[in-house]
Amino acid sequence: MDYIINQFKEVPTTCISDAMDGLNNLDSAIKPLKEEYKFAGRALTVKMPVGDNLAVLKAIRQAREGDVIIIDTKGNSYRGIAGDFVVGMMQTLGASALVVDGAVRDVVGIKELNFPVFCKSTAVAASGKAGVGELNVPISCGGVSISQGDILVGDADGVVVVPQSQAETVLKKALQKLRKDEEREQKISGNPEAIKEYLDNMINKTAK
Repeated sequence: MDYIINQFKEVPTTCISDAMDGLNNLDSAIKPLKEEYKFAGRALTVKMPVGDNLAVLKAIRQAREGDVIIIDTKGNSYRGIAGDFVVGMMQTLGASALVVDGAVRDVVGIKELNFPVFCKSTAVAASGKAGVGELNVPISCGGVSISQGDILVGDADGVVVVPQSQAETVLKKALQKLRKDEEREQKISGNPEAIKEYLDNMINKTAK
């Protein structure tokens, strides 16, 4: 896995979002099935029509170690795009996460795999396999445009997208934000006078 992905794994999505002024966050409805799930990886994009997941199977077959399979289902939640069997194949072949603006099913079985799945909802109905769909093309998922190779980072707060052309710059800004947050926490946490001073500074700064 490349160095920059490993760096992004250590940074909260909140800091990455702040580094991009909050512009590249997926819709907040897309959440992890387990709060402890966290991932970072490069996007393998999938565009599929409602109710047809053959393109998902093709993506699993093409995925490289560490890829995040991200699927544009047009937000449809009636049919699950994958169940525990399909997600298990993703895991075995080395994908690092699944992100979809739609639904999955067999939720109990998927959770037992401990494989990061971020989705909009769960469903009962399965998808068909008519064969329509595209891989490695620009997609829109959760209100954000995503291209093959963009960096995706997910944790309990949601998923952010880092355009690959901006990866170094965003990582640098996000690490700076993380250090600043840690220093602030260390300085004022549990200290009433320091908290009051901080609040006064923020209030006065905003009032100007």
